[in-house]
Amino acid sequence: MATEAFEEIAETFEFLDDWEDRYRHVIDMGKAMDPLEDIYKVPATKVNGCASQVWLIPNTDGGVFRFRGDSDALIVRGLIAVLAALYNGVPTAEVANIDATAELGRLGLNEHLSAQRSNGVRAMVDRIRTTAAAASA
Repeated sequence: MATEAFEEIAETFEFLDDWEDRYRHVIDMGKAMDPLEDIYKVPATKVNGCASQVWLIPNTDGGVFRFRGDSDALIVRGLIAVLAALYNGVPTAEVANIDATAELGRLGLNEHLSAQRSNGVRAMVDRIRTTAAAASA
């Protein structure tokens, strides 16, 4: 159950045969994101369990999940952009139904991320799920 924005990423990845091209595309997605203002880079928004500095700012107004994020690492900024495409616009009650591991696997990300990066992605997904669950309760 992926969003249209995520499906567009998956289609793009189908045309990028080389992992290095996919990696560059993820980095470019991160570069295209607006950075978070420093006022939001505080301990309450920081995601623990990531090797890099990562901050997520969720918004659950109207029962729809959205978030903005930032990182000090380009590849992680790109992974935040991928997760935003996967989760932004999804009703909060349905966020838990998204199998992030399977969806990211469609992109080949599971095989090409280091253990630390994979742990960081899991930590971001956990934060997203926890926030959405609290908002839909």
